[in-house]
Amino acid sequence: MARKAMGEGGVKGARRPEVRLPPLEPYRDGRLEPDGDYDSLEFREEDLTGQDGAGARFMDCALRGCALDETRLRHARILDSVLTAPRGVGTDLAEATLRDVELLDARLGGVQLHGAVLERVVIRGGKIDYLNLRKARLRDVVLEGCVLVEADFGGARLERVEFVDCVLKGVDLSGATLTDVDLRRAAELDIARGVERLSGAVISPAQLLDLAPVLAAELGVRVEAGP
Repeated sequence: MARKAMGEGGVKGARRPEVRLPPLEPYRDGRLEPDGDYDSLEFREEDLTGQDGAGARFMDCALRGCALDETRLRHARILDSVLTAPRGVGTDLAEATLRDVELLDARLGGVQLHGAVLERVVIRGGKIDYLNLRKARLRDVVLEGCVLVEADFGGARLERVEFVDCVLKGVDLSGATLTDVDLRRAAELDIARGVERLSGAVISPAQLLDLAPVLAAELGVRVEAGP
């Protein structure tokens, strides 16, 4: 059972997953199958490059050090599972469901999570470039100690999402809806587009100063030194 917290300043804290994996069997099948059913398995340093697991269900699984280049996992369901040190470019998780999941030390680029549902998910450590979360739904998600470069949250819905010691570069919030989103502990906050969508988020005074030029530009305010 995930725990629910109340953050400082009345912000509702995210409920974190508490994943307790059962004894796992080694994965030996070699290739993923569309609509496959994977239960209580350990994928250790598997090369899943280009494989098709669209619509598959992963329950109580551990994926450790797996290569996910161009792996097709559209509509997959990843439940009560831990992904440690995944690596790859172009992983397709569009419209997937991640529930009670820990994603640790990822090294990923161009991950497609548009239209996905993330609930009680922790993303800790690592770096993800060009993460596509357009029109995704994030509820009770914690991003901790990771680097996100040009993450796209366009049209996404974020509820009870916390950014802790994260570096956020070139984030796109265009059309996003934020509720109880806590950005105060982000190590770096760089919003490229959609700064006007910050309603429903909480930022620190220092972050407000950093964002002042972007906010002024959004409001059409000219900032000039006096005569």
